[in-house]
Amino acid sequence: MQKSNAWKDSSAAGAALALLAAFGFSLKAIFVKLAYPYGVDAITLLALRMGFSLPVFLWIGLAEQRAGASLSGGDWGRLILLGCFGYYGASILDFWGLEYISAGLERLILFTYPTLTILIGVLFQGRAFTKREGIALVLCYCGIGFAFMHDLGLNEARDVWLGGALVFGSSVSYAIYLSGSAPMIGRLGAMRFTALASLVSSAVTLLHFAAAHPLTAFIQPLPVYGWGLAMALFATIIPVFAQSAAIRRLGAGRSSLFSMVGPLLTIGFGWWLLAEHISLAQTAGAALVVVGILIVSRR
Repeated sequence: MQKSNAWKDSSAAGAALALLAAFGFSLKAIFVKLAYPYGVDAITLLALRMGFSLPVFLWIGLAEQRAGASLSGGDWGRLILLGCFGYYGASILDFWGLEYISAGLERLILFTYPTLTILIGVLFQGRAFTKREGIALVLCYCGIGFAFMHDLGLNEARDVWLGGALVFGSSVSYAIYLSGSAPMIGRLGAMRFTALASLVSSAVTLLHFAAAHPLTAFIQPLPVYGWGLAMALFATIIPVFAQSAAIRRLGAGRSSLFSMVGPLLTIGFGWWLLAEHISLAQTAGAALVVVGILIVSRR
């Protein structure tokens, strides 16, 4: 009985952390959309986001590195690879996509990553695919489909497909990161892995910026710095560590399913802060996603 209660407590904590991460990540597209009217481009905005986050990642990474065992060459290789796929590769594709599509549509397309995470686990990691996950995925993606059809009718078709393709590429990149992060988190711990992988992402992002722009490109209107700082704190640092802790408790596939509440949050924030339209189709889609999350959350 005691073991069962401990498992339930861990599962409940994992669900809460996954939902916190979803809340933070859902704000990212809103911050990006609010910054773009000031003329900042994708790589500069991403460099500001990662630059503001860098001191926290460096502080935690150094502390965890001193306390933990030494890493092998293979560990460092996997960290570098996952760092490139994670908060660099997934982010830059996502930021590019947001130049063409709405925040609500971006979040809906991006949230194909739970399906991809589960499929990677089934195809390459020997993970079983449960009936409960299958039902939840069908409901969630029917809901996303309703909302996607609505948004497609409101925008230029070429922009929607181009932006959608970029954001789907972001989803693939993030799914690879999540799938590879679970075993690394088990070996290194959530805090240590997340800090080190995020340091890699920050370094690659800043190198990309340095190769693409002169340092004077960092001179931006004051609101851009404000949105970049907000993105670093509320849409990067807090959700990144919450997501890793959730993966440690629930696994990559199940924690990513909880985070499917993110599209609903982004649609709501987009309506509130960006005046993006909400239709009956989006509302019906949101209801299906909520039902899917409730199903997968029960044990």
